[in-house]
Amino acid sequence: MFLAKRCNFWRLWISFPIWSTLRPVSAITQSGFFSSESRKNLSELFQPPAPAYSDSACQIGRILQCNQWSESVAMELERLGVELNPYVVNQVLKSLSDSALAFHFYWWAESRPDFEHDHFTIKSIVSLLLQDQNFGLLSDVLRRIRRKGLSLHRSLYRILISGYVRAGLIGSAIEMFDQMIVSGCRVFSIDYNRLIGVLIKNQNFDLVEKYYNMMIQQGLSLTPFTYSRWISSLCEARRIGLVENLLGDMNKIGSFPDIWACNIYLDSLCKDRRLDDAMNFLETMVKKGRDPDVVTYTTIINGLCESKRISDAVELWEEMVKRGFTPDGVACGALIFGLCNHGKVDVAYELAMGMLKMNIDISVSVYNALISGFWRAGRVDKAHTIMSFMQRNGCQPDLVTYNILLNHYCNKVMLDKAYNLIKKMETSGISPDRHSYNQLLKGLCKANKLEKAHALFTDQMELNGFCDVVSCNILIDAFCRARKMESAFNLFKEMSQKGITADAVTYGTLINGFFRVGYSNVAEELFHQMLKAGVVPNVNLYNIMIYYICEAGRLRYAQKLFSDMVEKGINPDVVSFNTLINGLKKSLRMNEALDVYKDMCNKGVTPDNLTFRLLVGGFLKEGKIMMAYRIWEHMMENGFTLDRDVSERLYPEGQNLNARDLALLAHECELCSERYGPNAYVDATGAVCRTRLVSLHKFYK
Repeated sequence: MFLAKRCNFWRLWISFPIWSTLRPVSAITQSGFFSSESRKNLSELFQPPAPAYSDSACQIGRILQCNQWSESVAMELERLGVELNPYVVNQVLKSLSDSALAFHFYWWAESRPDFEHDHFTIKSIVSLLLQDQNFGLLSDVLRRIRRKGLSLHRSLYRILISGYVRAGLIGSAIEMFDQMIVSGCRVFSIDYNRLIGVLIKNQNFDLVEKYYNMMIQQGLSLTPFTYSRWISSLCEARRIGLVENLLGDMNKIGSFPDIWACNIYLDSLCKDRRLDDAMNFLETMVKKGRDPDVVTYTTIINGLCESKRISDAVELWEEMVKRGFTPDGVACGALIFGLCNHGKVDVAYELAMGMLKMNIDISVSVYNALISGFWRAGRVDKAHTIMSFMQRNGCQPDLVTYNILLNHYCNKVMLDKAYNLIKKMETSGISPDRHSYNQLLKGLCKANKLEKAHALFTDQMELNGFCDVVSCNILIDAFCRARKMESAFNLFKEMSQKGITADAVTYGTLINGFFRVGYSNVAEELFHQMLKAGVVPNVNLYNIMIYYICEAGRLRYAQKLFSDMVEKGINPDVVSFNTLINGLKKSLRMNEALDVYKDMCNKGVTPDNLTFRLLVGGFLKEGKIMMAYRIWEHMMENGFTLDRDVSERLYPEGQNLNARDLALLAHECELCSERYGPNAYVDATGAVCRTRLVSLHKFYK
């Protein structure tokens, strides 16, 4: 039964005389299936309905051609006097295209004596209302059905859910799905898969988990396709915490994500720097029979290169080639870029040549990476050779290629070659861009040709719209280095008129310049002006401020600046800590300097040689010899050695230690010898170690 309440479909069934022609099972012959006579009688069962029913449907249809319901239409239907049954009503509903007209006819038919709708008439009216998105009338139909105590068949729930989804009414679709569950209608795996697929598409992940847990409790499972879509969406939304659990659930049912989902998951792992997990998942893919593709390998290779695991990347590349994959330009580019960026340009070159042997086209970006790598390595001839080779190989240099060369010429102050290259670019149909002119501007400033640099800035760059904050910073820095602070400040004031917003580098350059020439008040005023403008200082700018404030002996203000930097979420670096330690050392406040050193270690900033020199020198200056030795001990543990100046100061101080301190040092020496060996001190630091051994020898003697 399609409805909980019995409908008139039974009366329609027994009204057909063909049902009496069915034969018993004995009619089946030995040859199999039915005899010819019984087959004939059975086929009569599926004959079209009696012509009278079709005629009735046609007559009603002609009256409803007006496409508008009215009382006169209802009266005309009543005068027609046709026998109504669910078949006739369903045929009429299916012939109508106007959902409002169908709705009125539907209720008119229900008002007839002894007529009740069946599953098919309800399905037709629901489908038509959904098609026209006439949700108000649809709600009325569903409300009346529930009022009569009828319950919908599973197929009707599916039609309703699908219609709501197509209309974008996801909430209504979810509500209808919940009603299907509550109604006692059996819900299959396909129903959960369809709903969860919709929720995944709309990234309603909380609801996805809710219905997923419900279906798991019922012993149902998602299809591999739905699992794959869910995993992909979780990764794209950066919510991969659940993916491991889903992979475990898939493993229980002997399933595994498709290659698309695997690649997206691997990409997420690589972005999170979980490269070991990515490598392990690659092995799992192979074991599960999910063959990786070029994208799989490219994704992991790129992640390994970004994490500086170049040897692992090369090894994975070789594995990919051994498995018979033909790498594409993207895969090759990822590895070559990584190799060049980490100084392994020869390995990158060999890889590129191997690509050519495999008839893989090398893109201009790969050639550019090689050229740039050899330039940085100082192998100019090799860079020129590659540039000539790429042209012979049919790959023409682009703007990036020329900018690489231009950057090298300007860094080496080879300005004639730089100007000639600009001309060559223009004759080759490649227009220099903002970066090209900034490189040339930097080269002129580096050569102290400030007049030419300013002329280039105003006569060419500004006219062509190439001036930006980088251009201004280059020129301001050159003026500050030449102590032309008036010119630097004038350019700074002109920036706003040119529509260029000063950044932290601009302010930092000017502030450093004014401090250097003794205008500390102007420098500090600029710093406060920058904060009011909403420009966030970087760590270099804070280091400049802290250094000059410490030099002026204003340690309290320097410490406040340091605290402000931390509060703003700017991480101090080793220069920041050393600058503050140096200021405290000069003011003979070594206990505070030691606190700064401890804070430095707690924040994960590695001390350098200067840090230990400042601390040891400061404690020696205050006469705290034991603290100086302890810092020196820590210094050795970190692999640093004192310079001769501090060593010579530590030598005579060590001879003045009292018996108690010498005994303590002897104990520390024994511990250190156990850790580093008996000759550790002499091997590591020479004079200072001998000082300790001599002092201890004198004590025991």
